[in-house]
Amino acid sequence: MSDSDLAKFNAAQAALAYIKDGMVVGLGTGSTSAHFVRLLGDKVRQGLRVKGVPTSEATRNLAEQVGVPLLEISQVTSIDVDVDGADEIDPQFRLVKGGGGALLREKIVAAASKRVVVIADASKWVETLGAFPLPVEVTRFGFALTAQRIKEALQATGCEGVEVALRVSGKANEPVITDGGNYIIDAHAKRIPDANVLAAALQQIAGVVEHGIFIGLAHVVILGKAKGAEVKEL
Repeated sequence: MSDSDLAKFNAAQAALAYIKDGMVVGLGTGSTSAHFVRLLGDKVRQGLRVKGVPTSEATRNLAEQVGVPLLEISQVTSIDVDVDGADEIDPQFRLVKGGGGALLREKIVAAASKRVVVIADASKWVETLGAFPLPVEVTRFGFALTAQRIKEALQATGCEGVEVALRVSGKANEPVITDGGNYIIDAHAKRIPDANVLAAALQQIAGVVEHGIFIGLAHVVILGKAKGAEVKEL
């Protein structure tokens, strides 16, 4: 296991301290969250009783493989704790998420949770958001127009970068389609001077389904290192 992967594992392992018997647990998406889901599966086999709410089909599949019992989002009115990763975290616990393409479901689950525990390797802690391209989930209809409005929002809010790009994958460079059936525009802001202002601007754009700036949702941040993990709480 590389130092980076070990750091992710250590962050995920530390998050188990926030899981109690009988809880409904939000299950995040991404490589660090995958470690947590596998570790939670180990605890379930040892007798822990929990129900998971997955934030993506990939997480659903993994949870089923490791034996974590699941609930549909329609079956819950609140979630006890959500454990999820992040692509960037600033000192105000504002996040950039969506590198794995699950930002819409991740935000729905986080907003429904009494406590959100963010797990990441220590490199994800930054003074200012923006170096990681900001994912914006958009409707397929009119996506080019929406992308232009996103670019204008970056300009208007003083971001250092204003380039936007449709996320594609595979040999044919086909657009990535989210679990919700939408496209993702990656906004290369480079540096976001005011995440709150940009978030508000993006919310006003017709065609934007959700953006990857998470504000006021995280309660605990666990930064994994090659040896152990650092826990930060607001």
